[in-house]
Amino acid sequence: MGKIALMLAMFLCLPWVATPSSASEQVPVTQNIKQQLLGTPVYIQIFKEERTLELYGKMGNEFRLLGAYRICNFSGGLGPKRREGDFKSPEGFYSVDIRHLKPNSRFYRAINIGYPNAYDRAQGYSGNYLMIHGECKSIGCYAMTNAYMDEIFTYVDAALRNGQVKVDIAIYPFRMTDTNLQRHRMSSYYTFWRGLQPGYRYFSEKHLPPTVTVANGQYVFNPAIIGTQNISEYAFTETK
Repeated sequence: MGKIALMLAMFLCLPWVATPSSASEQVPVTQNIKQQLLGTPVYIQIFKEERTLELYGKMGNEFRLLGAYRICNFSGGLGPKRREGDFKSPEGFYSVDIRHLKPNSRFYRAINIGYPNAYDRAQGYSGNYLMIHGECKSIGCYAMTNAYMDEIFTYVDAALRNGQVKVDIAIYPFRMTDTNLQRHRMSSYYTFWRGLQPGYRYFSEKHLPPTVTVANGQYVFNPAIIGTQNISEYAFTETK
């Protein structure tokens, strides 16, 4: 019995490590390479259902996974934030610059994701000060452990101070595979989620952040990203 308790205690003390569940997911770079990439441009993906934040750094002509971090807490379940006080955590495409960094936040360190973005404003959504932060506490934010937040903040800060103008953050309800979308096909958010999938798919295939803009209240992806496909297939707005 004592041996079992000891083994359980050792297991619970191990750091959480996300393992790839599909061919499109990357294996993190080695610690040595990771240290060398401090100051390189970075990109962030968040997956609510998997409770995972992924940090990527530019290595050569593509972005490689630096680390996958367990999200301590977020509130409101799946679906986009619509109004102040609904306790939801945002979904969509955001970008931050040096002004969005809060090194002395009351929640340890924080990155304001820039909600509401142009899409959110076009839908009439409200709210502000939605963050990725430490202290493991969340009311509409993405809360991390302080150790994880320290590492994420350090890489974002170094990238911005080393010349990256903005860091893009893509926030998804889950990994946007066709299988997962089919699983959630009855959700009232389904049309909105379909509109996020091109960004996820592009990064999964190209290992480069998508170029996303908003036009007429819709997320629109750079035609150069879509290639020969009709861009109207990739522009969606949420069904009210």
